Amino acid sequence: VQLQASGGGLVQPGASLRLSCAASGLIYTISTLGWYRQAPGKQRELVARISNDGSTNYADSVKGRFTISRDRTSTSRTTRTVHLQMNKLKLDDTAVYSCNARDFRGYEYLGQGTLVTVSS
Repeated sequence: VQLQASGGGLVQPGASLRLSCAASGLIYTISTLGWYRQAPGKQRELVARISNDGSTNYADSVKGRFTISRDRTSTSRTTRTVHLQMNKLKLDDTAVYSCNARDFRGYEYLGQGTLVTVSS
C-alpha cells in the first residue's frame, strides 16, 4: 500500500485546512485509514481514523474540530482517498501529519508527512 498525503500549509489560529490521503496498491487489504501527527519534541499520536464500515475515532484534543471522511466523488478502483477537515485550528495543532493505513493483518503503513503550521 502506498500513501500520498497533501493539503498542509501555514494558517492562522481559528482557520481551517483540509488534508487528503490517497491510498493505492493493495487497497482491498485496507481495514482502516487515518492520520497521525508528530509535533516537535512530542510523541506521534493518532489524530483520526476511519474504518471500512464508516466508524471513526478521534483524539480527544481534536474532537468537535476535525472530521475524517471517505471520498465519495472518485470512481477509481485503484485508489482510496480520505480527507481530514480541520477547523478551528490551534497553535497546538502544529505538527507533521502522516497518513496511515492498517490492513486486515494489523500491519501498519505510514506515508510521508505533510506539515501543518498554525501561527499568528
